[in-house]
Amino acid sequence: MGFWQVDADTLADGRFVLSPLAETIAALKTLDRAVAAHPGEDAWLAAHLPAYRAEQAADPVTALLVRAALGRTWNATFLTPTPVGEGEAAFEEEVASVRDTPPEQAREDLVESLCGPVPAVLRRDDLPARMAARLEWVWRETVLPAWPRRRRIIEADVTARAARLGRGGWAAALDGMRPGLRWLGDGRLQINAYDHPPRDLAGARLMFVPVTPRQGWVSWHGSRRCAIVYPCSGPLADVGPPSPPQALGRLLGGARAGVLVLLDTPKSTTQLVALTGQGLGSVGRHLKVLLDAGLVGRVRAGRSVLYGRTPVGEDLVRAQTS
Repeated sequence: MGFWQVDADTLADGRFVLSPLAETIAALKTLDRAVAAHPGEDAWLAAHLPAYRAEQAADPVTALLVRAALGRTWNATFLTPTPVGEGEAAFEEEVASVRDTPPEQAREDLVESLCGPVPAVLRRDDLPARMAARLEWVWRETVLPAWPRRRRIIEADVTARAARLGRGGWAAALDGMRPGLRWLGDGRLQINAYDHPPRDLAGARLMFVPVTPRQGWVSWHGSRRCAIVYPCSGPLADVGPPSPPQALGRLLGGARAGVLVLLDTPKSTTQLVALTGQGLGSVGRHLKVLLDAGLVGRVRAGRSVLYGRTPVGEDLVRAQTS
């Protein structure tokens, strides 16, 4: 069991970080594996996988580099640099850290990700530049066009995790974040099921980086910065909100019924905007009507206000779906 040993200062300074590069790396992983985790990813793969495969076929050296860097059980370290953590960096700034990797370091990282020698064709000095170029293509062609929506989904996940943190501490915030990750107590944070020696991160900056694809990994920069990249939870990763029952839609209106259906677990207005695609004003009006009707309630969690169905709202949705 691999775990990180953290102290009170590390936990107190822990933060959620948005990283366009992490989102792009997660997209690259999904494209290269060509396996969808849910209908939203299936539609995204259908739209972008042919072009990605054409890019890979046109450049066999980079194609082999990508697969080697993704590794068997571990990513090549230079592919997944740890965010700086000072606000949201621009993609161009983040990918520069990949491009600026010394060639000899990139080859050493590939030995680790491959668990063996680097193929002869990859014993060259342009590996960092090739990897950066492939990441730039994935960002430009498959992530950037939908980045505003992806960003809203990520922000919604951060809001929900921060609310859990305020209510139940790190054990609650980490619950269900990614397989193998859990709070063990006594300053021990389990990060995976591998039998790795513990890493002492006393005084380090601990960052949690959500991404919308169902991918995840860990990274660190010496003993000063460490990051856990995890997939946004539950329906936040789907392509759209669930369709409300027709009868419920006729009773409340389709958009308002959709909001009520989404409130099976408490959510903020930011989450609802991301999930429904509706504007903030529209979501606010729907929530006011549902509040006035006694179908939803609200509770403050830290700086956020979370909305959830009341028992009456639960009964109404259950009656329409049973």
